Amino acid sequence: MINAAPTDLTGKTCLVTGAVGGIGASAVEHFTALGATVFATDVAATFEGNATYRQFDLMDGLQDACDWIAEIKPDVLFNNAAIFDMGSILDADLAQYDRLFGVNVRAFYGVMQASAKSMVAHGQQGSIINLASQAGHRGEALVAHYCATKAAVISYTQSAALVLAPHKIRVNAISPGVIDTPMWKHVDAMFAKFENKELGQKKREVGEAVPLGYMGDPSDVARAAVFLASDQSAYMTAQTIGVDGGNVLR
Repeated sequence: MINAAPTDLTGKTCLVTGAVGGIGASAVEHFTALGATVFATDVAATFEGNATYRQFDLMDGLQDACDWIAEIKPDVLFNNAAIFDMGSILDADLAQYDRLFGVNVRAFYGVMQASAKSMVAHGQQGSIINLASQAGHRGEALVAHYCATKAAVISYTQSAALVLAPHKIRVNAISPGVIDTPMWKHVDAMFAKFENKELGQKKREVGEAVPLGYMGDPSDVARAAVFLASDQSAYMTAQTIGVDGGNVLR
């Protein structure tokens, strides 16, 4: 009889950043439902999920967040906090660069490093799950800085996985495609401006263009996170899993 590895997360301490948004909130729900003790953070002042919540602005309060990570000693990090903006290399200025790289790369890296150091210090065979994007696998004309930040996430994931492998800490990434989160209202409005489209048009178009024919749900990403957090993925590290309905062929 096959002894299947469990997806049960009982006894694990999971940290979720960007926990108020669609994907982060779904990850909190899934981790909690599978028995984990969940800590969550976001820039928002309020949080309605079933987790211990602390508000941090990772642009200005990164060190405070890292100190908190050292206190909670996570076994699992779901490194999800990120921001989005648009602009080509002709109009995406350095102020936008500083904002996007400040959150999507600098803060992402700081949180990953703090979690890794805690896991090593306490001998935890943990799992770090970084949120990349299909945008990290290819440039897009109107999304220059964002694409570059997510490419950096993929590269840092590979580098971190190699140095942490001797400590039995696994580091993987998830690259979502077009996921139907509240952020898409903001994204759709920007595309309407840059591409002279009607509101709602871009969102409809990208959903129809997915090989499976529709946008994903935050729970699709959360289930992949559960897989990477659990013993189901015990022999996986340095990988980036696409949850994109077939949008990017790897």
